[in-house]
Amino acid sequence: MKKLLLYLLLTLGSLSTTFAQDQPDNADPSKKEQKVQALYVAYITKELNLTAEEAQKFWPVHAQFDAEMKAIHQKEDMPELQREEAVLGVKKKFQERFTKILGNNRTDNFYRKDIQFRAKLVERLRKMRQQNNINQRPMRRKPGM
Repeated sequence: MKKLLLYLLLTLGSLSTTFAQDQPDNADPSKKEQKVQALYVAYITKELNLTAEEAQKFWPVHAQFDAEMKAIHQKEDMPELQREEAVLGVKKKFQERFTKILGNNRTDNFYRKDIQFRAKLVERLRKMRQQNNINQRPMRRKPGM
């Protein structure tokens, strides 16, 4: 268990450093997605304090959950209220499966930590874009110089 946590923490640390570096505009999106996914797995595993046995059971169920959530979000023509109802339906559907693995409290915590991770990711991307925009602006000369 300690080796698994150490591995995840090392992966998280190395990926966060890599992720923070400036990426060229033509960087492979699938590599970025893999890095984000690895960060997500490490974050959720750490925050839920998953044992190796729990992780073995949890992540395959989560993969099904994630696939259904992505399918909902890819439907561009779906009205927002209907989308929210569909997301809630998927969460309800997987609630029992997650509860069997994690218990009630940690399942609730999973949903909170999932939202927190996504919010942190969005904030970090926003800051990176802001920083890139600042660095890419040409410096203006003051008149008379």
